[in-house]
Amino acid sequence: MNFLEFLLIGLGLSMDAFAVSVGKGFTLKSVQLRHAATAGIWFGGFQALMPIIGYLLGHSFAGIVSGIDHWIAFGLLSIIGLNMIREAIWGEDEGANSDFGYRNMSILAVATSIDALAIGISMAFLNVNIWIAAIVIGVVTFIMSAAGIYLGRAFGSKLGAKAGIAGGIILIGIGIKILIEHLTE
Repeated sequence: MNFLEFLLIGLGLSMDAFAVSVGKGFTLKSVQLRHAATAGIWFGGFQALMPIIGYLLGHSFAGIVSGIDHWIAFGLLSIIGLNMIREAIWGEDEGANSDFGYRNMSILAVATSIDALAIGISMAFLNVNIWIAAIVIGVVTFIMSAAGIYLGRAFGSKLGAKAGIAGGIILIGIGIKILIEHLTE
């Protein structure tokens, strides 16, 4: 995987956090830098940590499934992508309150980064540099989450669903690309 693919995965994964940030921004009477920084640090931090955890889990059993690893990566990315699209269309707005406290933010950060754990498992099968991937994913999510706070306040809840759909499509596309690359080798 190259940097552009890490960037696209980061964009795809950050869409849940972005949508939640938009919801949080929508509830604020005025946006302060601390709101954007708090969302960015929580969501970006967890999005960077979870692929590392997934990678370590996946790496421990990668040898067992090496012949079908591309199918696993495709399956996980597709399931995550389809789930993101489904949640964007029919789901609830998890972040629609103005609470930036530890308890609320930690729950939201874990909820929006579960997908990143599965991505980390996929990356173990592909033998990517997880440290570069995690940094890129974390930085992209930080930026998208901070921007989501501001955009949520400015534009309301219209962006949330569209961001989730876009993120799902990106992840499915990357899964298809991985599958095609491995089947044509």
